[in-house]
Amino acid sequence: MNGSYDKNLDLNLLRLFVIVAEAGSVTAAARRLYLTQPAVSAALRRLASAVGAPLFVRAGRGLALTARGQRLLASARPHLEALVEAALSPAAFDAATSERTVRLGLSDATEAWLLPSLLRALAEEAPRLRLVVIPVQFRTVADALGSSAVDLAVTVAGDLPAGARRRALFMGSFVCLFDPRHARVGKPLTLARYLAHEHVIVSYNGDLRGVMEDSLGVQRRARVSVPSFHSVGAVVEGSALLATVPRIVAREITSLRPRLRAAPLPVSPPGAPLELLWRSAVEDDEAIRFVRDLVTRVAKALERPARRRSAPPST
Repeated sequence: MNGSYDKNLDLNLLRLFVIVAEAGSVTAAARRLYLTQPAVSAALRRLASAVGAPLFVRAGRGLALTARGQRLLASARPHLEALVEAALSPAAFDAATSERTVRLGLSDATEAWLLPSLLRALAEEAPRLRLVVIPVQFRTVADALGSSAVDLAVTVAGDLPAGARRRALFMGSFVCLFDPRHARVGKPLTLARYLAHEHVIVSYNGDLRGVMEDSLGVQRRARVSVPSFHSVGAVVEGSALLATVPRIVAREITSLRPRLRAAPLPVSPPGAPLELLWRSAVEDDEAIRFVRDLVTRVAKALERPARRRSAPPST
C-alpha cells in the first residue's frame, strides 16, 4: 500500500467519468446516472481539477476524450469492473485451502459415532478447515440455531425457529446394551427379563427417566442415570446393568468394548429421524454447504453398515 490512498479523490468521480466517456455526451450520461446535466458537468470539472488536466473536449454535439482522458479511461475502466465484480460476486470457496471455522452442534450420541469419521474426511478434503463442536440435544438445538451459537447441527429435533432448514439423515432406533458375562438376558430378551434387570439410564433432565419412560411409560429399575452416552459402555462393562442406547451408538461402543453385546428391545420406543439442521442465514455460504454435504455423506455411509448388520439373517 502506498500514499495514493491518502489523496482526496472521490472514486465516484471515476465511475461518472467512465460512463460519460462511454455515452459520448453529458446529456446521455446524465440519463444513465439519473442525474441532472449540471450535476454531471460539475462532477467532471472536479475530476479534471483533481487530475490537473482537461479530460474532454467538445466534438460537435458531444464530447471527445483528450490524450489524458484516454489514458485515464484505459486505466480506470478495468479496475472499476474488477471492483464491481469483487463486491457483487461471492468469494470462491476452495476446500483444499480454506481456513474457515465452522460451529457444529452435535448431540452426545452423534458426537460418538459421527465426529471421528467426519474429521478423517475433512483431513482428506478440507485439511485446513476447523470445527468448533457445541453440545446440543433435542431440547436445546432450537435455541442454539436461533441465537446463532451454531452454524449447523446434527441431532433429533422438534420445532425449530422460523427460517431454520432441516434434512433427514436416517431414522434412529434403539437396542439394549449388556455384558453377557454378568447379565443373563436370554434369547430373545423378553419384557419381563428387561424389567427385572437394573439399568443405567441416560437422562437429559437430571432424573431417573429416559426414552423408555417418556415415550412408552415403561418404568425401569434405575440404578444410575448419566447425562450423556459417553460413559455408558464403561458403566455397563463388568456389571449386570442394561442400557438402552441408539443402535448406531451401540455399534460404536461394542467396537471399542468387544465383550459387550446389543440385543433387540422387547418393546421399541418410536423412532425419530436424525436430522441435519442449519440456519437460513448460512444457506448460501459455500463453506457451510460443503460441511453440510460432507456430514450427509459421512452419516449415510456410517449408517448403512449398521443397518446391514442389524438385519435378520435370510432364510
